[in-house]
Order: sequence, then structure tokens, then C-alpha cells
Amino acid sequence: MQLSDFNFDLPDELIARYPLDTRSSSRLLHLDAQGQYHDHQFTDILDLLNDGDLLILNDTKVMKARLKGKRATGGAVEVLVERLQDAHIAHCHIKASNSPKAGAELFIGTEEIKVTVQGRHENLFIVEFSQPILDVLDRCGQLPIPPYFNREAEAIDTERYQTVFNDPSKLASVAAPTASLHFDQALLEKLEAKGIHKAFVTLHVGAGTFLPVRTDDIANHVMHSEWCDVPAHTVELIRETKARGNKVIAVGTTATRAVESAAQAHNSVLDAWVGDTQIFIYPGYDFKVVDRLITNFHLPESTLLMLVSALSNRDNILNAYQHAVATQYRFFSYGDAMLIDRFTG
Repeated sequence: MQLSDFNFDLPDELIARYPLDTRSSSRLLHLDAQGQYHDHQFTDILDLLNDGDLLILNDTKVMKARLKGKRATGGAVEVLVERLQDAHIAHCHIKASNSPKAGAELFIGTEEIKVTVQGRHENLFIVEFSQPILDVLDRCGQLPIPPYFNREAEAIDTERYQTVFNDPSKLASVAAPTASLHFDQALLEKLEAKGIHKAFVTLHVGAGTFLPVRTDDIANHVMHSEWCDVPAHTVELIRETKARGNKVIAVGTTATRAVESAAQAHNSVLDAWVGDTQIFIYPGYDFKVVDRLITNFHLPESTLLMLVSALSNRDNILNAYQHAVATQYRFFSYGDAMLIDRFTG
């Protein structure tokens, strides 16, 4: 398939650059198993899921990963921490007028915390901080909100660009699992009262989630690597759900990639797994775990749009997106949601 097969026209005014006042007040477009779409409010998810179904949620937490600083010569730099190697060493993106060489020293914040460039690993810089990285991020960092917001992070993002169920011990993402941003505590409690279960995986979202696909033939695209953990308890809950004939609903593309990676790692049979994944899900992929998906609306020509097209199909997704544009759904991280059923025709 060609990259151009996943293009669509999106008016700029439909990009949601700020969240709604209430998390669960978004709209929801349901794309059913026959490829028909239906308009709802997000709180209607209570009626669209069944007693005994299982939600798979990503419990990662977003770091304040964007740091502003300067070079020894005074030139401005921006450091985006992508992955922690240990307490002092990280793999980072660095924006500067000239690419820094090994041995270059950068200085972060008003405290001028020293960061030394050690070298490169693929497209990332390996850097050493003079102080513990998480402490530096807490004091000096900004939340790395998506580039299409076209604004700096603000106070509202501190709460709203995190899920209500994030695990503080899993502070390692540079982007939120945004489908989960629609869930507030009241809605989660109502789902639990109805008998809809939940289980957690962890996938630390990297900045690569925003990178464009640069190959015309999508099969030639190489995905960025992200660390994930699918624990044994979650695997057991998925097995029990399948055994009683209920549905496994992934909340977001990151939860989808986590559980499908765990199955892929064990010859298509789901089992507990920890590791780096570069799984690329696009039309033709045979899902091993996920029956339904709650997700946001995605960028044209993105790997996320390709993933959702694999669960339904490309024509169904693009038809639904055309309807969403015409009826002014809000797009991307702070936008509205979709519930997508696996297409049966």
C-alpha cells in the first residue's frame, strides 16, 4: 500500500489544541463490525461495552521531558529526553543551530546544570547529566505536548496531558496515551459497577510517535523502538475474557501495540513479555488479542491511522473520518474519540 492511500483533508480549525472542561465530555464515533458509523457521546461507552468485557489501559506517565538551555558559546539549545538509560544518562533529541559533537557541554536552565554529549545512537544523542535526570526534569522541564498544538505547554497541560490512572513509578513517556485522557474517575467507577473489568500494560511512548512516514511504500517503513511490559496478571485476565466469550478492548494504539507485541514475541500466542517493540501494524495484519479499540482521530498518513485501518479497513476508516470532518469532530490528542470494532464485513 502507498502512503498516499492514507491521506485526507483536515481543516486546521478541527485540531483540538486545548482539552474540554471535562475529560469525559468528548464525542464518540462508533465504527461497527459492518463498517457503519454512529454518533455518540463518550459517556455512551457504558452502553456500548458489555458486562464481562475487559479494557486494556496503558499506565505510563509523561515526563516533563523538554529542557531549554544553551551551549558553552551561548547559543540556544533544546533537549528532549527520549529514554533513560540510568539515573544520569539518557538518549535525547537535541535541537541546536549546529549538531553538537561528542564532548560538547550544554547547560540547562537558570541553574546551568551541565549536560555532556557522549555520542550518538542512531538518530538520538547519548548525554550525561551532572545531576539525576528525573530531578532535573522535575525542576526545569516542560511537558512535551504535541507539535501540532503550536504552543508552549501551559498549566492546564500538567493535569490534562496525564491519565487519571498513571503510575508515578512509571515516569518515562514523552507523549500521553491520549485515548485514555477521556476517562475520568467517575466514568471508570461506573464501568466497574457495570462489570467491565480493566487491566494494565506499560508502553513508554517515544517522540517517534509524531515522526512522519518517509517511504512511499508503507511496507518499507521502520518503526521507532519503544519499551513495553505486558504482565502475567494482565495476560491471565485477557485469557479469562476470551474464554467466556467477552471482548478485549484496547484503550489506545499504545495498549494495542503492547499486547500484540507480546503475542508476536511468542509465535502469535499471548504470554507475559517485557522488551522493546518496533511492531508496525497496517492493513493485512492479523490481530491476535484486540477485538475492539478506543482511540482518538489521527494525523493523515500516520502509522496510527494505518493501525486503525488494519482493525476495520482503510475505506471504512476514511469514510468515518470524512463524516467526522463534515460534522466537526475534534481531532488529535485533545480531540474526540472513536470506538472501532474489528471488521467482519
